[in-house]
Amino acid sequence: MALKTPPSEHSVATVCPLDCPDACSLDVTVQDGKAIVVDGSKLNPITAGYICAKVRRFPERMYGPDRLLHPAVRKGPKGSGWFEQVSWDHALSQIAERLRAVRDEFGGEAILPYSYGGSNGLLTQDTSDAALFRRLGASRLARTVCAAATGAANQALYGKMPSVVYQDFPEARLIILWGVNPSASGIHLVPYLRDAQKRGARLVVVDPRTTPLAKQADLHLAVRPGTDLPVALAIHRYLFENGHADQTFLAAHTHHADRLRERAARWTFACAAAEAGVAAADLERLAQWYVEASPALVRCGWGQERNRNGGSSSMAILALPAVAGKFGVRGGGYAMSNSNAWGIERTWLRDQEPPTRLVNMNQLGRALTEYTDPPVKALFVYNSNAAVTTPHQTKVLQGLEREDLFTVVFEQTLTDTARYADVVLPATTFLEGYDLVRGYGSISLRLGTPVVEPVGESRPNADVFGELLTRLDLAGDEPSGELEEMLDVLAQLPEPAGTQVRESGAATFPFDGRPIQFVDVFPRTPDRKVDLCPEALDASAPAGLYGYQPDPATAQFPLTLISPASERSITSTLAELPRPEVRLQMHPDDAAARQLKDGDAVRIFNALGEVRCNIQVGPWIRLGTISLPKGLWRKHTANGLTANALAPDTLTDLGGGACFNDARVQVEAAPALH
Repeated sequence: MALKTPPSEHSVATVCPLDCPDACSLDVTVQDGKAIVVDGSKLNPITAGYICAKVRRFPERMYGPDRLLHPAVRKGPKGSGWFEQVSWDHALSQIAERLRAVRDEFGGEAILPYSYGGSNGLLTQDTSDAALFRRLGASRLARTVCAAATGAANQALYGKMPSVVYQDFPEARLIILWGVNPSASGIHLVPYLRDAQKRGARLVVVDPRTTPLAKQADLHLAVRPGTDLPVALAIHRYLFENGHADQTFLAAHTHHADRLRERAARWTFACAAAEAGVAAADLERLAQWYVEASPALVRCGWGQERNRNGGSSSMAILALPAVAGKFGVRGGGYAMSNSNAWGIERTWLRDQEPPTRLVNMNQLGRALTEYTDPPVKALFVYNSNAAVTTPHQTKVLQGLEREDLFTVVFEQTLTDTARYADVVLPATTFLEGYDLVRGYGSISLRLGTPVVEPVGESRPNADVFGELLTRLDLAGDEPSGELEEMLDVLAQLPEPAGTQVRESGAATFPFDGRPIQFVDVFPRTPDRKVDLCPEALDASAPAGLYGYQPDPATAQFPLTLISPASERSITSTLAELPRPEVRLQMHPDDAAARQLKDGDAVRIFNALGEVRCNIQVGPWIRLGTISLPKGLWRKHTANGLTANALAPDTLTDLGGGACFNDARVQVEAAPALH
């Protein structure tokens, strides 16, 4: 006999906005006003009713001990996490008073808003928050911690043309996964890859780690981090020098192919292989496969951008289908981010961005400790956990410790950053509010709706920033509050997507959501052509476009520390939840050379600082490279610092992105810390 569902239990449909390509449709079970189970639904046919283990745990975040439930003001030392609960009126009054005082005494540029919002849709960032900080004349923030170099490359080459979607991967006969690990982020691509392999496709993985898909690949190139550029250029050289460049396509659809050919000329397979630490024969095999296969598809990720050569590497990888003539067939070309496929412009922003000081978010530590004209006197952090996601972590923490810095953190949980706040404000999660979510793997656009009432006294971004606009006498006649802002944004979406979302909560992309590059969609550049060596980028790159900058390793610090995405968290979101011990991954030969064994306590260090943890020894990572997961909180290591404490705050060659994978370190045995 079937059990009857309790009358208080029901399901609500919504969509996941967290920073992943897939944008899963969700079915959330609600009981007595609480979200108790998060599962997949089939409203998005690509995500097909299953979701990652991370998001299944989201109720633990919503109702766990780290959830912020009330506004509070600091009572103890910065970093202590000691706060006293106050009313919303008290907190907002204090914030408005301090922001006004900083602006009046030091100028608006002494206020720094800090956010990234990879896990936010179109309704929870760059609406009333942008209006507030623009009208205050605050410093601007270059949001470049992720996708800056790849975004610059994609924009320059193709104007961010819509790319190959998941559904068309099975059509390809060769798939190159370059700098991407769908097993950890973007899991719904994996079944399409398996389908492609069953249909005869070869799979190539370019990654310094032996990822799950690398184990199943026909070829795994475990390149040294930062050497993707010479590998890609060696393939270009092979294409040009052996008559495999598609001259008809290049003449009709590109500019400056000659410049790319000149810059690839030095990179023989032998030269590139020596730099990348792989076999020259494997590079030649990949180049031959790429020539022979049709359709051939390059899935360009973000791993290769996290170093000094990140922009040129991404340019060279994304240029491959143009040079080889791999466009024009279903399953051929490149796949990257489809977030701009809809052509959505933020027309709801009524204020022009003022020409105030621009602060690169990767250099937050410098901004907080070195800027003097004016100094940063007020920091407003939202949609970000800056204390653990920003390079040169020790300098960031030094800045956050300043007693003369007024810090506001508007957050869902008591993050490491929130512990340094003077005022903390509780924010709603995506299950408690509205958002408009774009998938960037497949092409989707869906309206997320609240499934439960806000937990505690948490409030949505729009309500809080709208209230601050009013309290600072900066409010205009724009919509105010979450519902009004949502309606305003939906009214300004391009058609027919806008009507579809307003009527059904989701839009359908043209061409059945499966556009073929250079058949259905073309570069969104002024002349619809691909510029393989744009003059502006060439002039801005430190070594010129496609110019290789050598490995920064030294005899003192010979090991490369990388911090890839993991299956446990989405950057630092959900990293507060219980997890197995975090260990440094190290190749057996690197461990033996240092007389280390599995489980030993170690000290990872360079001139910027040190991290203490235990090691895990195994063949999952190439010789000379070690790994700690991305998004760790301070509690995950023995001394309260993460891999970012060892990452320089230098910038990528294009786009001003982060160089996390340029951390060069040494590892030695260390006594365990208790």
